[in-house]
Amino acid sequence: MKVAGIDVAHKTLEVVVSVGEKAGKAQEYANTASGHLALVKALKAAGVERVCLEATGSYHLDLALALDAGGLALMVANPKASKNFAEALLTRTKTDAVDAAVLAQFALRMPFEPWQRPDDQAVALRACARRLEALNRARTEAKNQLHALSQTLMTPEIVLADVRLSIRQCEDQIQALRTWAEAHIQAKADLKEIFDLLNSVKGIATASAIQIMGELLVLPPDMRAKQWVALAGLDPRQTQSGTSVNKKSRLSKAGNRYLRLALYMPALSAARHDRHVNGYYRHLIEDRGLKKIQAVCAVMRKLLHAIHGMLKSRQPFDGGRFYVLTETPA
Repeated sequence: MKVAGIDVAHKTLEVVVSVGEKAGKAQEYANTASGHLALVKALKAAGVERVCLEATGSYHLDLALALDAGGLALMVANPKASKNFAEALLTRTKTDAVDAAVLAQFALRMPFEPWQRPDDQAVALRACARRLEALNRARTEAKNQLHALSQTLMTPEIVLADVRLSIRQCEDQIQALRTWAEAHIQAKADLKEIFDLLNSVKGIATASAIQIMGELLVLPPDMRAKQWVALAGLDPRQTQSGTSVNKKSRLSKAGNRYLRLALYMPALSAARHDRHVNGYYRHLIEDRGLKKIQAVCAVMRKLLHAIHGMLKSRQPFDGGRFYVLTETPA
């Protein structure tokens, strides 16, 4: 049986095709739309029967969709399962090529579990949400440019008018996409239910709910809250070695930046307007000595845990479960 293992990175794909237990030479492809098409074509030409890759959040999804559309039998392995499998093989070297070869053996030896393609409605919503994020970023850049250009009398009016036009165009596009997204959500009962649950959090309004849904709904339904946190890059990264290196923990940021962006403003707003979230925020600053930005990031992480629980239980946000306020003695 011919199988292929794919190690997915941010920019590249390392691919190893194995015939039985004999691994071929690793090949590298770009982790782009054109790279995906080239890879699908190569795998089909080689007669590959099964493909295995790891679930790596946003990096693997577009590739998985392309492989599925190309008619290839695909298995997306849990990273922990593939790590344990590599240890069982007594793998001593860790490189992209070795990881790809291990995944090929995983596809060959382990029970094949076909990848379940995310609902097309969720994939469409993600595309819309990411386009909205890009347009919001472009609008902010244009507004900053307009402010800078307006500070000098040397800027011709035609330049100022052009920047204003860019801002208006971005705003029109944002409104059109947001209207489409809202109609898309309202047209499907399960999407509407999730949208309403998210809106039960003070700080999450329509725009933020669209962004959050776009990133979360394409994830496997069995992912745990801690996996969501790691996916968003909101997990702490420690750097320690011997007695001389012991740096302060920092956010890993090794994950889906779109999800982090989607959570930032809701966390900031909730910390101001929800008394339970505000209590937790103040506790982090006053009792634990965190800086304000560190406290906001901690609120983002805890809010993501809360959203996970809300979607599992189908219950609205409960501030009392988020953080129990300490009553001040009279």
